[in-house]
Amino acid sequence: MNSIRQVPSRVKTKRTETNLGAEREHFDKQQLSSISKAINSNEAPVKEKHARRIILGTHREKGAFTFWSYALGLPLSSNSILSWKFCHVVHKVLRDGHHNSLQDCMRHHSNIVETGQLWGNLHDRYGQLVALYAKLLCTKMEFHVKHSEIRANLEVTDEVLERVAGTDINNVFQLTVEVFDYLDTELRLAETVIRQLNTSIAISTLTSGQCRLSPLIQVIQDCSHLYHFTVKLLFKLHACLPADTLQGHRDRFHDQFHSLKTFFNKARDMMYFKRLIQIPKLPESPPNFLHAASLAKHARPVVVIPDEDEPEQVDDDDDDPEPLINVSDVTMPSMAVPQQFDIFDQTFGPANGGFDDRDIQIENLKRDLELLRTDLERVKGEAQRYITQLKSQINSLEAELEEQRVQKQRALVENEQLRMELEATRRRNAEHESVQATFGEAETRAQATEQRYNKLKEKHTELVSSHAELLRKSADTVKMLSATQQTQEEVERTKQQLAFEVDRIKQDADMKLEEQKFEMEKLKREFEEKKAEVERVKGTLQSNEKVGEQQTRSMSALQAEKERLMHSVSEKEAALSALRHAAQLQQSSLQQERERSSRELGELQGRLQEKSSREEQLQQKLLEEQFSLLQGTVSEAESIIQDAVAKLDDPLHIRCTSSPDYLVSRAEATLGSIDKVKRGHSDYLTNMGDVGGLLRALTQFSHLAADTIINGSATAHMAPTDHADRLTENCRGCATQSLQFLKDLKSKASLQRADPASIRIVVQKILRLGKELRPKGVDVRQDELGDLVDKEMAATSAAIEEAVRRIDEMMNQARKDTSGVKLEVNERILYSCTDLMKAIHLLVLTSTDLQKEIVEGGRGAATIKEFYARNSRWTEGLISASKAVGWGATQMVESADKVVLHTGKYEELIVCSHEIAASTAQLVASSKVKADRNSTKLTALQQASRRVNEMAANVVASTKTGQENLEDKDTMDFSGMSLIKLKMEEMESQVKVLELENQLGNERLRLGELRKKHYDIAGVPAADLSEDNGLAPSSASEPSSPKPSKPSIMRKPALAQKPNLPPKNMFR
Repeated sequence: MNSIRQVPSRVKTKRTETNLGAEREHFDKQQLSSISKAINSNEAPVKEKHARRIILGTHREKGAFTFWSYALGLPLSSNSILSWKFCHVVHKVLRDGHHNSLQDCMRHHSNIVETGQLWGNLHDRYGQLVALYAKLLCTKMEFHVKHSEIRANLEVTDEVLERVAGTDINNVFQLTVEVFDYLDTELRLAETVIRQLNTSIAISTLTSGQCRLSPLIQVIQDCSHLYHFTVKLLFKLHACLPADTLQGHRDRFHDQFHSLKTFFNKARDMMYFKRLIQIPKLPESPPNFLHAASLAKHARPVVVIPDEDEPEQVDDDDDDPEPLINVSDVTMPSMAVPQQFDIFDQTFGPANGGFDDRDIQIENLKRDLELLRTDLERVKGEAQRYITQLKSQINSLEAELEEQRVQKQRALVENEQLRMELEATRRRNAEHESVQATFGEAETRAQATEQRYNKLKEKHTELVSSHAELLRKSADTVKMLSATQQTQEEVERTKQQLAFEVDRIKQDADMKLEEQKFEMEKLKREFEEKKAEVERVKGTLQSNEKVGEQQTRSMSALQAEKERLMHSVSEKEAALSALRHAAQLQQSSLQQERERSSRELGELQGRLQEKSSREEQLQQKLLEEQFSLLQGTVSEAESIIQDAVAKLDDPLHIRCTSSPDYLVSRAEATLGSIDKVKRGHSDYLTNMGDVGGLLRALTQFSHLAADTIINGSATAHMAPTDHADRLTENCRGCATQSLQFLKDLKSKASLQRADPASIRIVVQKILRLGKELRPKGVDVRQDELGDLVDKEMAATSAAIEEAVRRIDEMMNQARKDTSGVKLEVNERILYSCTDLMKAIHLLVLTSTDLQKEIVEGGRGAATIKEFYARNSRWTEGLISASKAVGWGATQMVESADKVVLHTGKYEELIVCSHEIAASTAQLVASSKVKADRNSTKLTALQQASRRVNEMAANVVASTKTGQENLEDKDTMDFSGMSLIKLKMEEMESQVKVLELENQLGNERLRLGELRKKHYDIAGVPAADLSEDNGLAPSSASEPSSPKPSKPSIMRKPALAQKPNLPPKNMFR
């Protein structure tokens, strides 16, 4: 129901130059009068009417040029009260004047600063207030010039504040500090004014007290907005930064909160403020920024200025007040145009008291639709912002969690090493009291490491809990989005109900029309029956006339019958005419009803078409918003890939390395994400209204592609030159094809032809290169790993049993060939070796039982071979450890045989003991990786490992004891030597000591180089190892990268790589 409204054109009057000059002269005179009356030396508050005229003058001339042209001539340096009122008027002009007044006031910033400094150096009560007020005005102007979107009266919405703060956390942090400084200057002025005044009613009602208190009205208005700004900004900071970083902000806010609350309470008790301003009440306690839900409890404090005019005193020399609006030249539209009514209302009158129920329902639905649309936009914005913040927090927490895990692993390794050193020190403490200090230091380090491990464990627990909390928040955000989608579905159902209602009304109209037609047919049939009866009566009369002569005797009776029949006919005709008239009335009313129904149907169809067009517009807007979201996601993906490409040429990135295995895993994940992107692209082309799947696929693809590019470059740093060049070129090609694909997605023209097939080709090349760069140390297929594990463990057990048998044979041979001290030494050494072999055999059996338990508990429905193939790295570690144990047992038997036969050195036996201890430690570590912490078999394995270490220590101790027993212990007799001979022997001994020290230093250097070379070749194939040092391929350990980031199970333990040398006290 569109009503026709007439809008009158604005009447423009032409003024001559003389009238304009007179008007300008009158304006200048009025401004000068208002400024001189508002800013004077009388100790009384500034009258509101003078300040209002000055503010209206700034709006009239769109600036404060006239005000400053007169204000600069005021003697501000001669009177402090005059300067106080000047600052008050400037504050009002900044708050309520034209927005250009801020720039005009900023031009005179230096004058305000000089006025404040002048009165700040003088010992005057108003002078101190002027200095603080000048500082407040300067801070206010600087803040609003820097943040021009925030108006000088601070009345901005939360959306504007959010836009000014931005998404950069550094800008939010800086803006919070500036708002803190702003609020500090306001509170400092208010506290100084209240401190100078007696807060009793008598003082606040005097003009001298009101002169000081009147500027606090503007201060209260500013403080209420600044308090709200600080709360919003601090909650935003706490959502992005840790709580410890913002401890200073919270302390400063608490101080300002208590100061502001005290100021508001004191001002609320003063009689002067009760009639001029309604001061809000702050909460009893400050908000809890550590709890994000406290933001919902925060209410924005609102300052209310009553609309009561100030009782103005009439001055004799006052000018006539200037009218705010010139109403003489403009005719109001409401007076010139009569109210127009709808044509339907003019014809039939307003339905249902002026409004139709369907119109009201349609209007309500329109309003609900608008509210739902705004709510949807708000929820989408908030959800996107929350998702971005949660993703950034999750990424930072995951990085921190990964770092804590690395530190925890390092602490565990250090703790294990320190524990082993502590045990060795305790054993040596009984023999060597000189190492007591070393023992205390080792114990201290172990305790410190234990404490650090406990702290890291607690930190890990906290990170896991915070990560779970963030996941729950993310789930809540997803629920909000689903609720929004349900709201959209309800709107669609409402639209369908409206269409159904229109169809029902149309059917009702058709049914009424059919009923009217049925009534007409019935009346027509009755009319025909009456007409036939009349015809029969007429025929009877005619026959009676022909035979009248024969029926003369019955004429009288017939005449009476005729009269009766004529009377009946007349009645029937009257009834028939009445029925005909009723039928005509019914037909006319039916026609009117039909016309009214057709008009209503037309109106409803028009409204339905209008609503359909609006729905189409909304659908088009939704499609545009979906495409804008796609463009934003594509832009973000481009920036991620461009950042990854930039790291290829970054000099700092040259130090980064990566393993081919990790590159292969990243490339395979990227290929999977490319498939998801292709599916999401096809789904989006099918349904342009749902871009969610494509957005998720693009986000995952961008991160995985960037990860593949960076890790490809890092892998190229350790690859041969040919492979490195091809890998780097393919990484750049991947980035180029990815950017081209994303560029096609950003444009609607090229959206249809966007295809990630070229990206797939380049990533497959990177995958092939990564597989070519993989270490070739193990020639066994993954499906044969399970059989190889069993074979190696069986071979190790067999080697140990063979070693025990050979030791028994050597024992029997030694008893035949030697006797006395040598036999005792040999028996002690061989017994200790036998005990060590038995402990190793028990360790291997326990490790086999634990391994079976791990396989049975982790394979699920898979076979044992499939479990070993799925965990190939762990399986290869077990194989490497078992090979090392068997090789160490064999070498120890050989060394023991040489020692018994006096063809070897005792030191070889000591080194073999250390090597066996290290190999068994590697086997324990390999088995411990996937074992349950509460497993009894894991406990048995650890006890067996400790037993092996003890037996290895017994071998070392028996070897050292036997070496000492067999050494020549004859006492040196130098009594027969002369002085010269003794001096010569001393010099020869010194020469020999120097030679031995030189040899010791050279051997240590050689040992260091050997260790370096061992680390360098640890990752080459086993065939190369056999060619270099003559070892069989079966004894080669699993190739591993020398990088410290590889898992410890992929390298030999520290004791195996660095055998302990005998301490210095052995060279005595």
